[in-house]
Amino acid sequence: MKVERVELHRLRLPLVAPFRTSFGTSTTRDVLLVRLDSPEATGWGECVADAEPTYSAEYADGAQQVLRDHLLPRLAAHQRNGGVVTAARVAPLLAGVKGHPMAKGALEMAVLDAELRGVGLSFAGYLGAVADRVPAGVSVGIHPTVPELLDAVAGYLAEGYLRIKLKIEPGWDVEPVRAVRERFGDVLLQVDANTAYRLADARHLAELDAFDLLLIEQPLPEDDVRGHAELARRLRTPVCLDESITSARAAADAIALGACAVVNVKAGRVGGYLEARRVHDVCAANGVPVWCGGMLETGLGRAANVALAALPGFVLPGDTSASGRYYRHDVTQPFELDGGHLVVPTSPGLGREPLPDALAEVTTSVQEVML
Repeated sequence: MKVERVELHRLRLPLVAPFRTSFGTSTTRDVLLVRLDSPEATGWGECVADAEPTYSAEYADGAQQVLRDHLLPRLAAHQRNGGVVTAARVAPLLAGVKGHPMAKGALEMAVLDAELRGVGLSFAGYLGAVADRVPAGVSVGIHPTVPELLDAVAGYLAEGYLRIKLKIEPGWDVEPVRAVRERFGDVLLQVDANTAYRLADARHLAELDAFDLLLIEQPLPEDDVRGHAELARRLRTPVCLDESITSARAAADAIALGACAVVNVKAGRVGGYLEARRVHDVCAANGVPVWCGGMLETGLGRAANVALAALPGFVLPGDTSASGRYYRHDVTQPFELDGGHLVVPTSPGLGREPLPDALAEVTTSVQEVML
C-alpha cells in the first residue's frame, strides 16, 4: 500500500458525566485521530493518550508532535526507498523511536484500517475473532458518596451491563465495594486501583477477599511486578495487571513470576492491535484469561476494541461499553447494547468511520502531513 497523505485531527468531546479515578477527574476528552489516505482506501486510527501525562507518560500534544516529526517521516522515507507500507511493517519501521506506544498504535491502526478496507476484510476477521457479539462491562468512577455510587450502578445494571468495575483508591475501597455487593447480590464485580496502593497495603486489600470479586486490577505501581507477585500470594482475589503489561514479553514475564492471574489488554498501551493480539496469544498459551480494557474511545477505537474482544481468549466481559456511556454524540454511528452485548462489526476495516457533521462539530484543528 502507498500512503499519499495523513491528517492529524484534534477533537474535544464532552463526557456525559465527570469520570473520576485516582489519576484525576475528566469532564471532556481531548482526542487525537489519524486519517491516512491511500489510492485504495482511507483509514482511521485513534490515539488513546490523555490531554495530560497523568495516566501514562504520553499525552495528546506530545503524541501529535511525535507522529508529525518522528513517526511519519520514517514511513515517508521507507516509501521513498521503494518500500511498501503494511500494518505488519509499521512497528519495525518505527522501532528506532523509543517508547510512544500510543502514538505508534494510532498510526498502525490507521494503516491497518486502510489496508483492510482495500481488500474488503474486517478487523475482526483479520485478528481472528470467533464471536459475533461480545459481553459488555462498565467502569464506574469514584463518586462523592456511596448512595450516589449505588444509584449509578443501579442505572448501569438497568441498561443491561453484565459486569461492574469499581474504581478504588485509599479511603474509597472496602466500604463502597461492600455496599455494592450487599445491594446488588451476585452481580459480576471487580475493582480497579490504577496503581494507587503499595505492598504495605496488602492486609487492607485482603479485606476485599470477602466480596467474591472477579479480580483486583493493577493495585500497585506499574513497575512493581515483583510486588504484585508477592501480593498475589497474600490475596484470594485474583490479581489482574493493566499498566504493567506493555508488550507480549512483559505479559510472559509477569505470568512467569506469578504476578497476575488475569490480564487486561489495551491496544494503545502495547503499541497497537497486532501486539495486543500477541499478548492475547501469550496469555492463552499459559491459560491466563484476558479481557479488553477501555480508554474512553470514540466509535473508531471502540470498533477495534470490540473486534479484539471477540478473540477466543477474551473470556471475561471487558470495558467495551456502549457509546452512550461516555458520549451523547459519538463521531461515528454509535455502539448500543443488545442484551448486554455489543455486536462485532463485519464491514471492511473498522466497520465504522466518522460521520462528517459529527466530526466537524467537535474538531478543534486539522494538521495535514504529505508523504
